Amino acid sequence: MIRKLINTDFQTILNVVNDAAVAYKGKIPADRWKEPYMPKEELEEEIRSGIQFHGYFEKEKLVAVMGIQLVGDVTLIRHAYTLTSHQRKGLGKKLLNQLLSLATTDRILVGTWETAPWAIKFYRKHGFTLLSREETNKLLKKYWKISERQVETSIVLEYKGKSQ
Repeated sequence: MIRKLINTDFQTILNVVNDAAVAYKGKIPADRWKEPYMPKEELEEEIRSGIQFHGYFEKEKLVAVMGIQLVGDVTLIRHAYTLTSHQRKGLGKKLLNQLLSLATTDRILVGTWETAPWAIKFYRKHGFTLLSREETNKLLKKYWKISERQVETSIVLEYKGKSQ
């Protein structure tokens, strides 16, 4: 079951994010890794900035999360994480499809680490196209609030519709 997450889901969102984020350890630049990967204050700020999280539940347990954020004239897909114990079961696909159906803009973007080939492959499989470095840098600076270092080490993909 997928549902919009609420304030009382905060701690479980944090748990899912930090459990799943271990996949990035040793893969993303060492100066971008921290423990916990997403501190409580960072999640609070992300929610304040307008990210609305949705979650996939199995037997009333939150096992996957993904956020959607309207920023100006684009919709961003943000913070897609599935518990390590529940990965590779199609839950990300279900959440992504739900959020794509909620998007209210013509342009839908997602950013991820350039050294996370599994994430890039996931989004490409589901209708996203990898953008050029020049376009990525421009978009990351315009629509995301991230450090210059993170801009240098991230990529952006744009939704182009369902893949065949």
